[in-house]
Amino acid sequence: MTLTIPRTYDLIEATGFPGYELLDSGAGRKLERFGDIIVDRPEMQALWQRRLLADRWTQAHAVFSATSDDEDKGKWRIDRAVPESWPVQVEDVTMLCRLQGLWHLGLFPEQMPHWQWMLEQIRSAKAAGVERPRVLNLFGYTGAASLLAAAAGAEVVHVDASKKAIQWARENQATSKLDAAPIRWMLDDARKFTAREVRRGRDYHVLLVDPPKFGRGPKNETWDLFADLPALMEDCAALVADQHAVVVLTVYAIRASGMAFAELVAEKMARAGGKLHVGELAIRSKGGQAMVPTSLFVRWTSNA
Repeated sequence: MTLTIPRTYDLIEATGFPGYELLDSGAGRKLERFGDIIVDRPEMQALWQRRLLADRWTQAHAVFSATSDDEDKGKWRIDRAVPESWPVQVEDVTMLCRLQGLWHLGLFPEQMPHWQWMLEQIRSAKAAGVERPRVLNLFGYTGAASLLAAAAGAEVVHVDASKKAIQWARENQATSKLDAAPIRWMLDDARKFTAREVRRGRDYHVLLVDPPKFGRGPKNETWDLFADLPALMEDCAALVADQHAVVVLTVYAIRASGMAFAELVAEKMARAGGKLHVGELAIRSKGGQAMVPTSLFVRWTSNA
């Protein structure tokens, strides 16, 4: 089949928001402010020199030190008092950040451009007569996108294989005062869940797909991005609504090209037509100097 979906290639630049700032980066590290807490974390792609003086970096409340070349292995060193959890405002929702386990804090702020774009699509669908757009958030983590979508009037299904992440997301829901919002929190394997949804004949106006490179499901199912993503995207293509539908695929921490994932999405969405927006997400530091690349993305938008 000839793939005729038109596509554009772009760099989307995030510049932070009131609850988050990238203060500086360089020498394999990044200095960030999440709410009132400043953290110093690894960033292997920050190959340049730091812009801020050393005394600014020493103001960090916590420093994550990797124990090997793997950024996901290491521990936090607490230099200043840090609460067990603290709030970070993200648009209309409140996310709780924590220094727990790995170097992630429960929030990926570079995703803000995708979240804002998602909200635009939800508003557009509502303006076109879709009373409550349906959102499927796969690998949804602690729920920022799910809560933002629900606050905007969408009906959300949030899927994650981590019981801890689902519980964290529920706490974020309570903190955001969205207890009555129509969100289904599903502790499930994304592949199994989407396959069941296809069999049930369900459809969604917004599909968010944010998979890890490797992972495990709640019943010890294995996930490998390159082996398993094609089948997952095949099911996602079957789940898009006939009108006012979009798909956002984000891929982190791999040595690959966004064009590879564009070709995959184009293949799976060929029958539905539409168009693709492909590129990278990056976040710029507060002073406007260097940009830190964060992830690859593919956005698909239906024709109607």
